[in-house]
Amino acid sequence: MKRERLLLAVPPLLGWYRISKRDLPWRKDRTPYSVLVSELMLQQTRVEAVKERYVRFLTRFPTAEALAAATEEEVLKEWEGLGYYSRARNLHRAAKIIVREGFPQTWVGVRALPGVGDYTAGAISSLALGVYAPAVDGNVLRILTRLLADPAKIDENRTKRDFSALLTEVCPPEAGEFTEALMELGALVCVPNGPPACGACPWSALCLAHLEGREEDFPVRGEKRPRRVEEHDVYIMTCGGKYALVRREEGLLKGLYGFPFLTAPPAGRELAARRAKHIFTHVEWHMTGHLVEVEGEDPAYLWATAEEIEGKYPLPSAFSAFRIWIKGA
Repeated sequence: MKRERLLLAVPPLLGWYRISKRDLPWRKDRTPYSVLVSELMLQQTRVEAVKERYVRFLTRFPTAEALAAATEEEVLKEWEGLGYYSRARNLHRAAKIIVREGFPQTWVGVRALPGVGDYTAGAISSLALGVYAPAVDGNVLRILTRLLADPAKIDENRTKRDFSALLTEVCPPEAGEFTEALMELGALVCVPNGPPACGACPWSALCLAHLEGREEDFPVRGEKRPRRVEEHDVYIMTCGGKYALVRREEGLLKGLYGFPFLTAPPAGRELAARRAKHIFTHVEWHMTGHLVEVEGEDPAYLWATAEEIEGKYPLPSAFSAFRIWIKGA
């Protein structure tokens, strides 16, 4: 029954996609490398936040060879503000593998690249290699569970496996287009937040959740653990036009620069204070920032000008609330 309903859903989905798809930069002049870049950038990040950054990144690193030749610091700086910086490090490592061994031509080979999970491997294989493999993420699970009024919990691995097998059975010859059409429907019509736009949906006559008036009952999720909250005092120390930075060597934001977290204030004159919050996947930082003028440059820190922070040192968006205190920021 599920397979038959999904087979009926494929033609209207493709017809809708060909008319309604967005004009996105990564849908032009595709290469396996550019698809890898776009798919890693889009992991857990909104399309609107990625569009300009994708173009800028490819301008700076147009080939795997160019990316592999860059330093990690250069790559992280170009990624600045996108968050989830492990993606940038994984992409850098993947580029070095591609330069050394060539771009993999199978799903298994793509899946073995750093930072590439099942979903990303499926998207890259379908879009760049013409090798269909299902790309099943939360968006795809949402639209399929609504179409089929399926109560399976979408955060269980078994659910993802079941729908991957189902999509493999019904995939049309236009594999890449099918993959993108599923993604697009979840992004534009059967949206995650707020009511779905059922009147604009190519599946409105087939969707069991819609026909039964139960759109909001799907998808079904398991219990979500609350985020851990951490309280931090952040010190923006300034001396002679320079600011103290530390390079985080472990944990969140590893390899990036930031302002130091201290348990006791440094000697100096506090000029301003403000509170800010930054949300990671499983942790929230509740920060109190202190702008402090100190008399000398403590050698325990890297001291950088506003221009150097802007152009050289990757400073993550977790600290963006405190950049207003940096001259020229």
